[in-house]
Amino acid sequence: MTKKQTAIITALSVIAIILAMLVTGRYWLRFDLTKNKAYTISKVSRNIHRDLPEPVNITYYLSNKLKTVIPSPGEIEDMLREYAAYSRGKIHLTVRDPIKAGMAAIDELGLQARQVPIVEQDQTSLITVYSGIIIEYLDKTEVLPWVISTETLEYDLTSRIRAMVRESERWVGVIVGDNFRSFTDDFSFMSQTFQQAGYNVRQILPGEEIPENTPALFVMGGVEELDHWALYRIDRYIQTGGKVLFAVRGVFIDTAYSTIEARALNDLGLLEMIASYGVTIRPELTLDRNALTLQYQTRTPSGGVQYRITRYPHWIGIAGENGNESHPVSAGFNGIDLYWASPLEINIIQDIEPNVLFTSSSAAWTMSKEFHTNPDIPYLFEIEANGTTGYKIMGAALSGVFPSFFRGAEKPVREGSNEELPDIPETGRPSRIIVVGETNFASNFINVSQARKNLDFLLRAADWLASDDDIIGIRNRQQHTGRFDKIAEPSKRAFAMKFAEILNVGIVPLLVIAFGIFRATRRSKAIKNAQIAAASGSDNNEQSAKINEHITDTENNREKNNDI
Repeated sequence: MTKKQTAIITALSVIAIILAMLVTGRYWLRFDLTKNKAYTISKVSRNIHRDLPEPVNITYYLSNKLKTVIPSPGEIEDMLREYAAYSRGKIHLTVRDPIKAGMAAIDELGLQARQVPIVEQDQTSLITVYSGIIIEYLDKTEVLPWVISTETLEYDLTSRIRAMVRESERWVGVIVGDNFRSFTDDFSFMSQTFQQAGYNVRQILPGEEIPENTPALFVMGGVEELDHWALYRIDRYIQTGGKVLFAVRGVFIDTAYSTIEARALNDLGLLEMIASYGVTIRPELTLDRNALTLQYQTRTPSGGVQYRITRYPHWIGIAGENGNESHPVSAGFNGIDLYWASPLEINIIQDIEPNVLFTSSSAAWTMSKEFHTNPDIPYLFEIEANGTTGYKIMGAALSGVFPSFFRGAEKPVREGSNEELPDIPETGRPSRIIVVGETNFASNFINVSQARKNLDFLLRAADWLASDDDIIGIRNRQQHTGRFDKIAEPSKRAFAMKFAEILNVGIVPLLVIAFGIFRATRRSKAIKNAQIAAASGSDNNEQSAKINEHITDTENNREKNNDI
């Protein structure tokens, strides 16, 4: 090869590499082997460019030093570039180090600074770093103050961009119905989760007017507190197309004074109204063999203090396998923890489509006569187990045009008030309702079992109630890290144990023996064939010698005859 040819090939190779780099900025090829394709941009995000009449600017403020400490900022940057590449030029991405750029007012943008330790020359020091994202569309701005994982990044980007383009505010209303609960003190975890996902949370006091443009409403308890005035507001909101999640139990549990005593509830109308929509919350408690652990303090016979840890069947760990995979809210279900929950019963109502979201295990039973909750007397928990064991519906979803609980009845009046409630619409609009027979699962009580998955369920419910079904699909694809729970179903657990026993004790040894016999038989046949071949070769040699000897004798005789 001449020098000229070498130079041409080198130049063409460099050009090909440059062109390939340019192409990979627009076209991507990735093999994602995760179960839910957690590292693949979803279809709704790939097609979001169709909803963008104007460009969207995404700026990732990343401190370069942070990339030397942990690898996740590099993964975030890769996902952002892939996300922008699918937009066909509609999304512009900029990655900027705010410290190197000398941006003194970076905190005024809404980004959060964090301090992380770094080791340099055998010395540990703290450095201030940034890893936040700002999304800009026309005159609107959304801020992700601190991003350190790709787990919810696609959901955060797509949900916010869609809301900015549609000029719709993402928010939910919350009514705390129980007087002994406080929105700020008891539901701060839920509020923070919604805010981090881009939802604003507004508290609506019982009896206040519920704006018709409220995307979703969460009613937390209130069986003994919400009067007909407050219930009328909720019923009318549903008739105008409002969507509601009811987190209501059928039995009162005294958790305010740590006595956990239970009693029947005095329903002022909330349970009856929910039943008229298609779901009856039974005045019972569900107990399950698949129970959570309870740590509590008790007294010894001598008067001392003792700490005990026990499985408490009133606290149910709903497993992911008991979720309804065909419904958007429970598809990819990661489970949920319930505390003193009531079972549900679905009523068939015309024009209403009911769906079970999740159930207990098959080893669950109910307590309906005497409510025993003291963990020191567990034998009393079993009184009704024999006749009530089986699957229990614990969460349900309803869709359709719901009948009004107050249509045809006189409007409630509030004593001492001249305010008149608005009329119920003559015809209801299509709506959605979710019912869970428990309230603590949405409160800060989840801290006792570290049930972060409960908050994920609430966020999925908010997305579905707000009719963002495709957005829920992004969350279903996220990787989840939950507890290493045993298999909840006794029959499935027994099958798994038996299968493991048969596989390890029976099938695997038999396969080893069969393989040994096969190898031995094959080797024996090979040796036998070799011996036969050797014997056959010896016979052939003797026969050849005789033939050659006969040919030689014939030649000699012929020569003698010629001489004569």
